[in-house]
Amino acid sequence: MLILLTNDDGIYAPGLAAIERQLRLVGEVVVVAPATEQSGVGHSITYLTPLTVKEVFHPDSRRGDKRRGWAVEGSPADCVKIGVHQFCPRRPDLVVSGINCGLNAGINVLYSGTVAAAIEGAFFGITSVAVSLEFDEHAPFDRAAELARSIIEQILAKKRPDPQLYNMNIPLAALEGRPQVCVAPMNVARYGDRFEKRRDPWGRDYYWLNGGPPTATPDHETDLSALAQGKVALTPLDYDLTRQAVLSEMQRWEFCLSNGGNEKYEG
Repeated sequence: MLILLTNDDGIYAPGLAAIERQLRLVGEVVVVAPATEQSGVGHSITYLTPLTVKEVFHPDSRRGDKRRGWAVEGSPADCVKIGVHQFCPRRPDLVVSGINCGLNAGINVLYSGTVAAAIEGAFFGITSVAVSLEFDEHAPFDRAAELARSIIEQILAKKRPDPQLYNMNIPLAALEGRPQVCVAPMNVARYGDRFEKRRDPWGRDYYWLNGGPPTATPDHETDLSALAQGKVALTPLDYDLTRQAVLSEMQRWEFCLSNGGNEKYEG
């Protein structure tokens, strides 16, 4: 099995190293990751400037394989694109993005560079998994990587007929005792964002974005409620944003467009 591994915290991030060690027990791993942290960049791609890539090596010369991977001066989505096209010896069987330092659940999925990299893998028709761990200054990435590998192996064992995109979020509580996995949808409630106004030494105003969890709580299980219970939240995602029910309704609409006054367009 060939696995393309990336992240949005950068090629030197400890979460990337931890999941790489575990994934090497599953198959061959090719690492293509951003040269610097790209958190919150969403699904941006680089196309107005050249994409610079540098081969990175392990500092330990005693290793047989000294190559660490490729560091890309671009976004996580860039890494998957160029990884599939240029640096994988063949088409990958799996794309993994992570382990991110911080959860990517709820509406934050739409801002996440970690999830965007997995979505990019799904664009290629490859089963892809984004993996995120609740933030902690001394996050137990090794334990989280073991858990993530176990879940990924079980996902692959299901052998679904079509490639699927998954978002996995691991709370710190799940690493204590016997972890539970909850398959749940995204919570799409808006977070309680606010801006804190401050002033710099030159008297200029600036703002820090901060906020808390969504103010609205749905009456069904979601990724956020599962995480609050200390469970691993696993969500199947889709990048097709079309509202199918509304589409069917709109296709019956008739639009009258003014072009001299008499033209009609039928949808």
